[in-house]
Amino acid sequence: CAIPIFTGLLPKLHNGQITKLLFVLACWHGLAKLRMHMDEMLSILEHVTWDLGNRLCSFADETCSAFSMRELRHETESCMRHQACLKGSLLAHSQVNATAPGTATSHCSKVLNLHTYKLHALGDYVSQIWLYGTTDSFSMQPV
Repeated sequence: CAIPIFTGLLPKLHNGQITKLLFVLACWHGLAKLRMHMDEMLSILEHVTWDLGNRLCSFADETCSAFSMRELRHETESCMRHQACLKGSLLAHSQVNATAPGTATSHCSKVLNLHTYKLHALGDYVSQIWLYGTTDSFSMQPV
């Protein structure tokens, strides 16, 4: 589990919140991946899902807002190389000569985005298990 790695990494005010969030994430993951679900276990999973959503929101509001996060140098450089490649590809199609791509190395600030489908779909796990059964009974991988 990742909890010992994160323990003591941040100030005490945020340390407890992160370790509790990691614990709830581990509980949710364990419950969601069970191979046999009873009614009582689905009820527990529903409560843990609710708790996970609340903890993620408070993590984003309190902990993430307390720190300034930005891209790492290699992420910024990779983004610039990708943009230069795209610009070169577009210029090759339009037959126009381009100047050298910019060399600015400003790091973009990053924020935690809770508005993703992956997080939105967590609330649907219990109802999907009720309708279709366990999540290990099907796969999207080609055979």
